Amino acid sequence: MESFAEYILNEKDIGLKMEITYYLAKKRRIFFDKSVLFKTEIARNFLNYAKLDVSPNLILTACLLCNCKKVDNAQDIESIHSYAKKGADYLSTLGFNNKFCRICEQINRYSNSEPREKEGDILELVDHFGGMLLDRPERIGFKPDEALVLLEYRNLKEERNIYLQEFKDFVNFMEEINIHESTNMTALNRLVKIYNETEKLSDFMQKLAVDYQPKIDKLMEKQLDIKSKEMFSKVDNPNRPLFSEETARKIMNKINEENLAKAKE
Repeated sequence: MESFAEYILNEKDIGLKMEITYYLAKKRRIFFDKSVLFKTEIARNFLNYAKLDVSPNLILTACLLCNCKKVDNAQDIESIHSYAKKGADYLSTLGFNNKFCRICEQINRYSNSEPREKEGDILELVDHFGGMLLDRPERIGFKPDEALVLLEYRNLKEERNIYLQEFKDFVNFMEEINIHESTNMTALNRLVKIYNETEKLSDFMQKLAVDYQPKIDKLMEKQLDIKSKEMFSKVDNPNRPLFSEETARKIMNKINEENLAKAKE
């Protein structure tokens, strides 16, 4: 009999994968909310952009399931430190192999899971960056350029992530794509807007599949073609900074203020 792991991994369509996870969450009461879909969509776009030597099917399935034992309570430190490991242990009972479970566990580094999988580095980037774009009770969401500075100089300051540079290039690329509706809006900001304006998980899933994904896929393909031509014509400067010095200085000042406040505690 086919295991759940075989069932969802054999399904290549991302929309159907989301539906499968949605019904699993209802049946087994695992953690699955809009933020999971939001981060999975960022991962899907990153994979379409970067063309890495990894399996998109494996990574997107892991994105949907790696938070399965997450507790939606930022004050519970023990749960924050252990949910990835607990999730990996649970996924093993559904038929997923050791590598898949290890990838899911490596969404963060609290358990020091080894060996470090390259797919785990992708989940880590998407989870940190995607989470910073969204509003939380204690703060509003960061702009993409601000989140990127925090990702590199605070969250991953002492960690080596093999795809950090590719991810920075991807964010820069996405910030150059404008989605034309009533007003011009960058691709990532549009995704955040859809997230904020859609209350139900099922409605957000529908908007991603029908409204956002077909449009962003076409725009990305067009922009990648333009970039390819620019590379050959050398019109663009490949060494230009990802973000302005002013933005970097502003975010670094925030980091220094946070460190100073912690030192006084």
